[in-house]
Amino acid sequence: MIRFIPSTLSKCPTLSTRLAPRNNPVKSMKNMSNTTSTPSPKVKSAKTRAGTGNMDGGDGKGSMSMIPRGPVSWAGLGLVAVAAASGVSYYQIERERRLEQAMGKIVSTGKPAIGGEWSLVDLDGNLVTNKTFAGKWTLLYFGFARCPDICPSEMVKIGKVMDTLKEEYPEIAKHVKPLFVSVDPARDSLKALREYGKDFHPSYIFLTGSPEQVQQMAKKYRVYVSKADETEDGDYLIDHSIVVYFHDDTGDMADCFTQSMRPVDIVEKVVERMTFDPSA
Repeated sequence: MIRFIPSTLSKCPTLSTRLAPRNNPVKSMKNMSNTTSTPSPKVKSAKTRAGTGNMDGGDGKGSMSMIPRGPVSWAGLGLVAVAAASGVSYYQIERERRLEQAMGKIVSTGKPAIGGEWSLVDLDGNLVTNKTFAGKWTLLYFGFARCPDICPSEMVKIGKVMDTLKEEYPEIAKHVKPLFVSVDPARDSLKALREYGKDFHPSYIFLTGSPEQVQQMAKKYRVYVSKADETEDGDYLIDHSIVVYFHDDTGDMADCFTQSMRPVDIVEKVVERMTFDPSA
């Protein structure tokens, strides 16, 4: 028997859903592909220029500009410079400290293996040797007349030492002589040293000699000497040790004073050495 479905049942939601045509899966996949391939305006506007925080360019209106930025900044360079300067300062202080310790041990245990016999000439062309200053205590410094800053600074410092000794310890000051030995005999003629000496303490005795004489004396005192920053026209500076050697009245090494020491420190050491009584 054949039964007919009343027309009123065809309007039932459940039945209509069952009878609705199915979607084509291939067509649905194509629609999804087309939808995801086009970026959303919100996604595009989320892009920022590296390091600026500006949307899609410098002002937020132009196209995105990816400007490469280097890994080094001015702040980083500043930190590197400070670290380098600190390292150099530490090296210099440590070198001076070790030198002072070594000299202290040498002086306390016996004669140092620094110094010896030498012969040079003074500003009048007279022969001067280590024996010339027998009975005097000497402050010996190696430098050169064209030194731009360090040599003048050290010589002024020794001048202050001499003035303090003369004012506070006049009897001691009478027995102390500051000596300046040029490590640049090729340019430091007697005339040049005479002019140079006008700027410093009048008690200074300036000495020079042949390159061989100066080299031998510097070697005995273990003074480092080397040309530096030589230009095409032959001008140059000289790197050298910055030490003041203090000798007793027999010519033996009594102490040494490094660049970091102040005039008051040197005065204290000089008085201590010159008034020391080994029998006390």
